Amino acid sequence: MTQNNLATAYSDRIRGDKADNLESAIAFYQAALQVRTREAFPQEWAMTQNNLATAYSDRIRGDKADNLESAIAFYQAALQVRTREAFPQNHAETLFNLGLAYQDAQQFTNAYHSFAEAIETVEFLRGEIVLGSGVEEHKQKLAEEWNKLYSGMVEVCLKLNYRDQAIEYIERSKTRNLIELFATRDLYPQAEIADAARKQLQQLRQEIEDEQRRLKQEKEPNYSQINQLRQQYNQLYPYKPIRFAEIQNHLDEDSAIIEWYIFKDCFRALIITRQEEQKDKGQPLVWTSSTQDYENLQNWAKDYLLAYYAPKSTETEAEQEELKKQWETSIASRLQQLAEILHLDDILDSYIPRNCQQLILVPHRYLHLFPIHALEVRKRDSTDRICLLDYFPKGVRYLPSCQLLPRLQQQQRPVFKNLFAIQNPTRDLYEKDLGAVLAIKKQFPDNSILEPILKKNKAKKSAILCREENSDKITLSESLLRANCLFFFCHGNFNWASPLDSGLQLADENLTLADIIAHFNLKNCRLVTLSACETGISEPTISDEYISLPYGFLLAGSTNVVSSLWAVSATATALLMIKFYQELQQQNNIAVALKNAQCWLRDTTAQGFQDWLEQSQLNIVWKKKLGKYFQSIAAEEGETHQPFENPYYWAAFCAIGKGV
Repeated sequence: MTQNNLATAYSDRIRGDKADNLESAIAFYQAALQVRTREAFPQEWAMTQNNLATAYSDRIRGDKADNLESAIAFYQAALQVRTREAFPQNHAETLFNLGLAYQDAQQFTNAYHSFAEAIETVEFLRGEIVLGSGVEEHKQKLAEEWNKLYSGMVEVCLKLNYRDQAIEYIERSKTRNLIELFATRDLYPQAEIADAARKQLQQLRQEIEDEQRRLKQEKEPNYSQINQLRQQYNQLYPYKPIRFAEIQNHLDEDSAIIEWYIFKDCFRALIITRQEEQKDKGQPLVWTSSTQDYENLQNWAKDYLLAYYAPKSTETEAEQEELKKQWETSIASRLQQLAEILHLDDILDSYIPRNCQQLILVPHRYLHLFPIHALEVRKRDSTDRICLLDYFPKGVRYLPSCQLLPRLQQQQRPVFKNLFAIQNPTRDLYEKDLGAVLAIKKQFPDNSILEPILKKNKAKKSAILCREENSDKITLSESLLRANCLFFFCHGNFNWASPLDSGLQLADENLTLADIIAHFNLKNCRLVTLSACETGISEPTISDEYISLPYGFLLAGSTNVVSSLWAVSATATALLMIKFYQELQQQNNIAVALKNAQCWLRDTTAQGFQDWLEQSQLNIVWKKKLGKYFQSIAAEEGETHQPFENPYYWAAFCAIGKGV
């Protein structure tokens, strides 16, 4: 044991020559193996074999190819003991290391098989995490720990030109908790899965746990029974990885997907369409950045977030306002830089079919935080620059994962007549909606909900989540339960320290993401509009789990969520929402309605807003107030001035979900 530990210390040693240290490590590992034989101490023997293999992988002296072959042999030896049945965690670790060695040796087919078996083992370990307290946190930690394995597999698939499988493995690692909850929510009381299937899963889970306890007491355990039970459980379990063909089949003929993926030294865009004339039909197309692009993206993202959060670290209100203003005015130039770093012009010109009408963006990690839909690109067959929104007639929408495509399309929401709204729940927001909520309510004349709008001090969490008297049981408000459209005009925030505590500020307390996940059931809801600050921000976890308020509402059953990526202007947001719901009266496509509203807010002049007020659904009081507001802007800046041209005002909101 001490020889093994001394070898590990030499492997990690900082002082001295690195090559000498590794030679010492190899010698001590080999000395340990004189006692740690497979016959006498099989587990310890396998551990040292694995460690010796790693030392050979890192070895500087000797021929690199020979060293890798030695490493491969030692990893393979370790796997003779570190089997999936007996030591699944160690089995996955050694397989991953073996795959890396094969990858370094340019033996990509062998690397593929090693990584594939390692992933199957990791997902087996995930299945061993049973329902109970903290289960999602445990699963997220597992996903973060093994993200490097999935990333390595995607790299190998691309090397082998298995581009369809690259997409499939990306999807197996992305937003896994969200997708699995979509599948397994059928196990819970409000589920649609048959009672018999639910009971069978519970019974199998219990039998597996009993067998695990029994095997721990056996000197020579036989794993055949538990393997059979696990196979039965996996066959019945609702979650199944999505196939590339399934993604394509659920994509409209005139739509395209750009799925981003960030690696350790580059980032890639994988493009999926159903176009018959697409190059390499049946496979996604792949654009790869340079290492410099990758570094530029990292630096840009860091600078963007530092600038955004800088006001929160200042001591005076004046400093805070100054830094906030600097960030707002810098957004346009920042987004221009991002468009160049992402090479959107090249991607659109070379990879997106000319007749594509709609774009679906699937970001990765911190890319979820940025308004890609607002980036400027080169107009087709022209040198003019236009917004990405203007490039696609049917708009741009987002998905956390391609796996949501079939799941959302299965959820039909044909009715759109019942509104439930939260209006100005805190004093500082009184009247800040500019009459938007009441104007929007006019679009739902057949509203059968008794109290569709909770306003000011009535907009309490206790009015939404009702606790039964003398009980801990919480039920959802009947008005909200029946709603086809939820509209929140309030404060919002994202809590980086505890994302589940992110929420919407009501009159009495916050409605948190944890509340939404635990209690909301939106089986009748087509659209949730979060007209509030920071409602679309997500935690950029290594596993790209996409923990956010839209996550909660999608999981609860809504097929679309409109949310914001920063702290927004109340005035601009109110006008945007009025126009957005006007557009929804004209057509069914939520992404197009939002696009039209954003372009209108961006392009309309001071005089244009005055003309619009006459035909708007605002009441006479607000028409007069806003008329004076735009008259003053016209007097100061001119009638052709566009008061909300800055992306700060119109670009924050994005549409996530089904689109219709």
